[in-house]
Amino acid sequence: MQKILVANRGEIALRIMRSIKEMGIATVAVYSEADRLAPHVRFADEAICLGPAPSNQSYLLEDKIIAEALRLGVDGIHPGYGFLSENAEFAGKVEAAGITFIGPSSLAIEMMGNKLAAKAAALKFDVPMLPGTKDAIADIAEAKKIATEIGFPVLIKAAAGGGGKGMRVVNAAAELEEQMQRAIGEATSAFGDGSVFLEKYVASPRHIEIQVLCDKHQNYLYLFERECSVQRRHQKVVEEAPSCVLTPEIRKMMGENAVKIAKACDYVGAGTVEFLLDENHHFFFLEMNTRLQVEHPVTEMITGLDLVKEQIKIARGEVLSFTQEDLKINGHAIELRIYAEDPTNNFLPDIGTLKTYRTPDGPGIRVDGGYEEGMTIPVYYDPMIAKLAVHAPTRQEALQKMIRAIDDYKIEGVANTLIFGKFVMQHPDFASGNFDTHFVPKHFSPEKLQSQNEDEILIAAIAAAHIYETAKKEVATAATNGAVKSNWGERRGMRG
Repeated sequence: MQKILVANRGEIALRIMRSIKEMGIATVAVYSEADRLAPHVRFADEAICLGPAPSNQSYLLEDKIIAEALRLGVDGIHPGYGFLSENAEFAGKVEAAGITFIGPSSLAIEMMGNKLAAKAAALKFDVPMLPGTKDAIADIAEAKKIATEIGFPVLIKAAAGGGGKGMRVVNAAAELEEQMQRAIGEATSAFGDGSVFLEKYVASPRHIEIQVLCDKHQNYLYLFERECSVQRRHQKVVEEAPSCVLTPEIRKMMGENAVKIAKACDYVGAGTVEFLLDENHHFFFLEMNTRLQVEHPVTEMITGLDLVKEQIKIARGEVLSFTQEDLKINGHAIELRIYAEDPTNNFLPDIGTLKTYRTPDGPGIRVDGGYEEGMTIPVYYDPMIAKLAVHAPTRQEALQKMIRAIDDYKIEGVANTLIFGKFVMQHPDFASGNFDTHFVPKHFSPEKLQSQNEDEILIAAIAAAHIYETAKKEVATAATNGAVKSNWGERRGMRG
């Protein structure tokens, strides 16, 4: 490959292009009118304006992106995450145009993109599954019968969904009809597909995902796990690797089952298999994400691999240069997603100008960002500003490094989630590893955040007063002992 187009924006586009350039490959950026001055546009060797700010008039224009790629002689297209990254139709069009899609086949994307199809594939390989329906269900009477058999509470899920859309928890049979209608309506609105299914609801799960890497020569590897249980509105906000609750035996079993899922769809490239882990450490297949994950940096930090470079090598047809036995976990990594959201107001997205924007630095600190001081956060896209990731020999050291990095991160002009991240890192349950996907609703509230800020201000004020009083006493003591001599008059005379 001599030239790669990155069909994305912001931090992920910039992160991908850095690895591409390090491989000696030319880069092509795409952008909307709202992003014309963005860092990823300036960084690229060539850049194409796709259209106005709304994504359906720019970043989602499949045919225009492919046409421009052909015009510029592009060899490969990397979709990043979001936008077109899990669009089987787009991947198929790229393949048909004779351009390499840096990701799995369109067939694999289509199979894993539908949760029911993914469950069917998993069942063939005896991957642990939650009890539930194998097919979409719309008949209320049948749904009540199945729900009663598997036991309440149950979860209604959209077959084509993700991100919590089309998802409803049902605690009793009397609630089922109303919640099914709501889930079907939401799924239809969000995905154009109202198919839903039922599965047993796990009350206190942990969300564990396994990174897989597969080449075109039937080599399937797992790159250990990421803990993604700290979420708000079913969206991850803090991720870490490895999980502090997995034993080596469970890690191996989960990894091997993730590989089974990859084999089930002839997967090629980097992908992620997600599992639920219950309080008894039993795990169950959830879904597969057929792309690079937002949280991939923590895996890179503990393995020493560059997943984007591995994706490109695989797309070029190269054989993986390492085996499962070569892979080792090195230390601990934690990532915080920094959103332009107000944690004191139910994480309401914010827009505005970054009046002050300074990132932390130092050994083991990584910031993947797509904004600079003076730039405006637009209303059209995901409100993520950046990802802050840290790496240290132990989890405790990583926690302390993250707290220091958060303190050193300066953002003014836009509400953001840094203070929420510090709240999580300092919470006793997170620090001890005693948490699940209900951490945020169970422990967090704007009032607690306000109380934490007031305590920090009070502590700072007390410390400042103590330093001042100590210095004043030292000066007074020195003056009494004749140790202080003013040369103000001498200096004044010299100036005269």
